[in-house]
Amino acid sequence: MPSALPLADPAPVDGLLPATAAEGSADRALGVYLHVPFCRVRCGYCDFNTYTADELRGAKRADFAGQAAAEVAFAAERLERSGIASRPASTVFFGGGTPTLLPADDLAFMLAAIREHIGIVPGAEVTTEANPDSVDADYLARLRDAGFTRVSFGMQSAVPSVLRTLDRTHDPERIPIVVDLARRVGLDVSVDLIYGTPGESLDDWRRSLEHAIAQAPDHLSAYALIVEDGTKLARQIRSDIVATPDDDLQADMYELADELLTAAGYGWYEVSNWARTTPDGLPDPAHMSRHNLNYWRSADWWGVGPGAHSHVGGVRWWNARHPAAYAERIGRGESPAVGRETLDADTRRVERVLLEVRIREGLSIDALDADARIRVAGLLADGLVDPAAALRGRLVLTLKGRLLADDVVRRIT
Repeated sequence: MPSALPLADPAPVDGLLPATAAEGSADRALGVYLHVPFCRVRCGYCDFNTYTADELRGAKRADFAGQAAAEVAFAAERLERSGIASRPASTVFFGGGTPTLLPADDLAFMLAAIREHIGIVPGAEVTTEANPDSVDADYLARLRDAGFTRVSFGMQSAVPSVLRTLDRTHDPERIPIVVDLARRVGLDVSVDLIYGTPGESLDDWRRSLEHAIAQAPDHLSAYALIVEDGTKLARQIRSDIVATPDDDLQADMYELADELLTAAGYGWYEVSNWARTTPDGLPDPAHMSRHNLNYWRSADWWGVGPGAHSHVGGVRWWNARHPAAYAERIGRGESPAVGRETLDADTRRVERVLLEVRIREGLSIDALDADARIRVAGLLADGLVDPAAALRGRLVLTLKGRLLADDVVRRIT
C-alpha cells in the first residue's frame, strides 16, 4: 500500500456509494482487507503507509482494534444502504505494517467483527502477514482458534547482508522455526521474498530461494525490489552509498526463481507468485492467494484502516493515512475516506488488461479493442505470449513475456 495517495474527488462523509456500484454486485466476490499500520522499525525500502511508535502522534496501538471494528460495522451498513448485494466475505487479509505486532486477541477481535457484520463464507481464506520474529507457538494457535487459515511470513532473504541493506531485523534461521510452528497448528504458509537488493549477487539469491524451498511452504511470492522515491534506500542510492539495482541481474534472478521453484513442484499463477502444484503439474487453487486473485480479477473489496484502499463496482476510495486522522473520523461516525473516484468504462478496460494479463489463466483477447487485437501478432512474433493459448482466444504470457509484462501491457492498451 504505497504512502502517496492519488488526486481525486473528496469522498462523501456519509460513505454511501453511487447506484452504479450496485450493478452486478451479486455476481462479484467480496473481500475484506484490514491494514494494520504499525511497525517496530521502518525498513529502508518500504513506501507503505506504516508508523513506528514515535511517529503515532496522538494515536495508540491499543485503540486500533476497536476503531477497525467500528469501520467494519460502518462498511456493512453503508453497503446495505447503497443497494450493494449482501455477500459474506470470501477472503480476509490482514496486512501492514506488521499485523502481528498487535496482540493475537486484537486480531481475533477484528476478525470477529467482520464475521458479525459482513459475514465470512465457510471455507474462506483468512490470512495475516507476519514477521518471523513477531510470533510464537501460542500466538499462532490463537490465530487458528480465531479462524485464521493462512500466515504469510516476510522472509525477504536468507542472507544477513541483504537483510541489513533492507533494514530487516529478523534472523533468517527463524524462518524454519516459525514455518514449522504454523504447520503444527494447522495454518497454511506463504513465504515472501525480495530480489535485486543492492549488493545482492545471483548466488545470494539462489541461497535465499533454496532456503525458502527447503521449508516446503504452500505458496511463495518473489518480488523485484522497486526503489520508491522518498525512502531511505532511494536517498542512499542518490548519495552513492549503495548501488542502483541492476535490471539485467533482476531478470536473471527471476529466471532462476522460476527454474528452481518449478523443479521443486511449484507453478506460477501470477507473475510474482507460485503455488504448490497438483499431480498434473498445474498450480493448486487451494494454495493460491485467493484474496490477491480477487484484486487481479477486479472483484469487490473493502479496505479497513488508515490509508486502506477499497473498490466496489468501479468505485475506488481511500482512507485518511495517519492513524490519528483515521481515528478522529471513526470517532465522529463518519467515513474515514478522504478521496474517491468512479472509473469510466475505458479506465476499467485498461485496468482489466493490466491486471488479468499477469495471471496464468490470461486475458480474453475479446477484451482488447480492435487496434490492440491487431498487435497480438507482434507479441506472438516476439515470443511474449503463448501461441496455443492465443488460438484458444487467451493472452497468456510466456516466461519472456513475464519478464517484459509491463511492455506487453503498453503494447495492448
